[in-house]
Amino acid sequence: MDYQHRCQTGIPLDLPVGQVICVGRNYAAHAVELNNPIPSEPVLFMKPPSAIQSLGERLSVVERFMPVHYETELAVLITQPLFDASESQVRAALGGMTLALDLTRREEQSRLKQKGLPWERAKAFAGSAIVGAFLPVPESWEAVTFSLSMNGEQRQQGQTGQMLMPVIALIQHISQTFWLNPGDIVLTGTPEGVGALAEGDKLSMTLNGYPIGQTHVVLQSCASFIQGKSI
Repeated sequence: MDYQHRCQTGIPLDLPVGQVICVGRNYAAHAVELNNPIPSEPVLFMKPPSAIQSLGERLSVVERFMPVHYETELAVLITQPLFDASESQVRAALGGMTLALDLTRREEQSRLKQKGLPWERAKAFAGSAIVGAFLPVPESWEAVTFSLSMNGEQRQQGQTGQMLMPVIALIQHISQTFWLNPGDIVLTGTPEGVGALAEGDKLSMTLNGYPIGQTHVVLQSCASFIQGKSI
């Protein structure tokens, strides 16, 4: 179950597994659906490498973390070091794209926000980043489309043209604060339509019409989750 970057053919990529840089409220409609203000600059937070699990047949969630919400996001793989990067440096450093689920403990997030505390307990918990296999980067990042269906019903549909800050500019912005290394992943924000997961839910995702993967939700005890990570 331990995560490794892979291309769409299943071949492992020769890159370390790094940090996950996430962007909140990069789609105006998603900010509105959660009654959040539309930000004047990207809202950034991080997940550690230990939060990542591969998008496979099972989407494992530790039962005590429930309720957990799904957020479908375009994910971009970094293949070169970036800090205070130019547009051309960012374009040269993007080695693949896929879809990821930014799992969120929404009630815990609301509690932390009310107290003015960081979000890590709600966003960076074990298994909270579900990452698919990577496709080649597109010629243009301006019209990448993606979708999530749950139990046969479309729940989310996004297009990069809807982003408040587009992909290249977003990663430039991130690199003004964070040093990005090969193997890091950037999650670029979620469109509207987020919601809660339940055991047995069946999820299917597509990226530019290409099927990224199908999975179903399995709730586990801590002991079972630990055993799965060691397989």
